[in-house]
Amino acid sequence: MGGITQLADAWWLLGVLVVAGLAAGYVYNELRRRKRTMTFANTTVLDTVAPKTRNPFTHVPIALLCVGLLLLTVALAGPTAMRKVPRNRATVMLVIDVSLSMESTDVSPTRLGAAKVAAKQFVEQLTPGINLGVVSFAGTASLLVSPTPDRSLALAAIDHLELAERTATGEGIYAALQAIDNIDSVLGGAKTAPPARIVLESDGKQTVPQSLDDPRGGYTAAMEAKKKGIPVSTISFGTADGVVTIGGQQIPVPVDDESLHKIADLSGGQFFTASSIGELNKAYGSLRDEIGFEMQRGDNSRVWMIWGTLFVAVGIVAAVAVNRRLP
Repeated sequence: MGGITQLADAWWLLGVLVVAGLAAGYVYNELRRRKRTMTFANTTVLDTVAPKTRNPFTHVPIALLCVGLLLLTVALAGPTAMRKVPRNRATVMLVIDVSLSMESTDVSPTRLGAAKVAAKQFVEQLTPGINLGVVSFAGTASLLVSPTPDRSLALAAIDHLELAERTATGEGIYAALQAIDNIDSVLGGAKTAPPARIVLESDGKQTVPQSLDDPRGGYTAAMEAKKKGIPVSTISFGTADGVVTIGGQQIPVPVDDESLHKIADLSGGQFFTASSIGELNKAYGSLRDEIGFEMQRGDNSRVWMIWGTLFVAVGIVAAVAVNRRLP
């Protein structure tokens, strides 16, 4: 019954005075009862009809009834509490790295294979009311699915992801930002557009352009996302021991935590690391919970009503059981 921050109609709390009056009346009646018994001259008879120490359990029913009435009074005042509810308006762009380094088998079966499984689970469990789009990037970025509530399109796009050369992280972010701008224009412009988020899953260091601070680089794109109020949450996926075989040569492809962490920081997003499909699922799960739900104030009177009714009911039963009558 905690978490109350407001009461819809606090005037109902005046009912507390009524409950206090009932409790005071009960105490007064008990004192009068004891006083009346003192009129007996014979103390032996007095001890028989009105013992000095009355069974304390006889007061339990009225205590329960008062507590129940207090809880019901609070319920009438309309208590509210913050609660997590599914979002029905939001845009999420899932940006997935398909560069050749994603062929590394340091994560079974491959980085890309594991990424597909985790991404599909993220898509399937994302709140239905959210518009979801998909972007893949290697040397260039491709908008595979424009933001839509139709999850089948995203699932099909993820299934058909294919590897390509080079890594253009900034282009992936810019493609996602453009897709968000497009849907915002359809939904009524930036002022009335739903909140948006980019989820970027990658393993390698940007190679195109070489500098992350280039106008089309990852850092510049992250700062542009920040200006638009669109956080980029990044998932660094892979291990430091990853290698791929290209042209018969084994090439080290260690995961690049540093740049992905900075992209998240620059844009106001979150950074996650994952070196297994289990950790990747956990990262996606955290993002899914944050993106798919929001905190809203709502009616919280039901729990007060339930407990109040329960206390009153138990009080009545106790009154009948202990006193054989209502107190």
